[in-house]
Amino acid sequence: MHKKLFIPGPVDVLPDVLEKMATPQIGHRTKEASDLQRGISEKLQKVFYTENQILLSTSSGSGLMEGAIRSLTRKRAAVFSVGAFGDRWYKMATSNNVPTDLFKSDLGEPTTVEMVDEALATGKYDVITVTHNETSTGVMNPTKEIGALLKDKYPDVLYLVDTVSSMGGVKIESDAWGMDVVITSTQKALGLPAGLAICSVSERAIEAGREVPNRGLYLDLVSLYDTVKKKDHQYPSTPSLSHMFALDYQLDRILEEGLENRYKRHKEMAELVRDWARKNFEVFVKDENYLSQTLTTIKNTREISVGDLNKELANRGFMISNGYGDLKNHTFRISHMADYTMDDVRDLLSTIDDILGL
Repeated sequence: MHKKLFIPGPVDVLPDVLEKMATPQIGHRTKEASDLQRGISEKLQKVFYTENQILLSTSSGSGLMEGAIRSLTRKRAAVFSVGAFGDRWYKMATSNNVPTDLFKSDLGEPTTVEMVDEALATGKYDVITVTHNETSTGVMNPTKEIGALLKDKYPDVLYLVDTVSSMGGVKIESDAWGMDVVITSTQKALGLPAGLAICSVSERAIEAGREVPNRGLYLDLVSLYDTVKKKDHQYPSTPSLSHMFALDYQLDRILEEGLENRYKRHKEMAELVRDWARKNFEVFVKDENYLSQTLTTIKNTREISVGDLNKELANRGFMISNGYGDLKNHTFRISHMADYTMDDVRDLLSTIDDILGL
């Protein structure tokens, strides 16, 4: 039985989108491939609200996260973490010998403008990284406000943002918010299979990267950028054209739905899950200003067995996610992203109600 995946990703993919993965292959060095990749980039610029260059990578979002911090840090990076995926960015940096410091918030708490200001006031850093939407805790960070701080006080600091679990489900105005690199991947709010990562990158970030001597090879953002620019949206290595066929098609669907309509649908699904959680459990993030719009982390106040719940949900065609890391069994997570509808979410919640006798 297929299970509807209400997990932090991968999420369900619509049948017609999946079918596009089976499009017959084309030569990856042909004009057809350039046309495909250029068209995707132009559509993604609308989704990212950017005029910056779009880069595609046949990897998970983690690939471009690692590539960005390695390729662009000349002096020292400040990594701001609100959970497991911010911590991962720090591990990527240290594994690549990138000078880095980690600034952690308590679980369920955001990265604040004040935290960033205090760190950057030292003058140590030329790069900061921020997780826009942390799926382990359900926190959505104030990336717009952090961008305003950088523009006002630290205009030479590069701003790298992980939007892996939010791009396509929440309005993220990359250029207006001063973001230099904005990273996402296909298997979450964009509603595609896993396997392709995407970023926008500013020219000033690329120029900074040219000063970095050891950027690696496959994930070198400068090399990706230069090849795309010089060779009409070609890439140095063989790309996953199957993902690109599906992405091109799905972007047409997203733009046809209308970005504002898509954000509204995601907000409505989020509010439905939060209201249910408040009634029956407790939302893990206490401050309403920092609640994720694509996933809700729920405090397991009833001390249910999340594993047993998921086993019974599987019998009925659903799957949710346990808590992540230290939050396992203390929380559980329900995603509400991509192409799910309010009716889909209601079906899930009513099924949980029936199983738990709520």
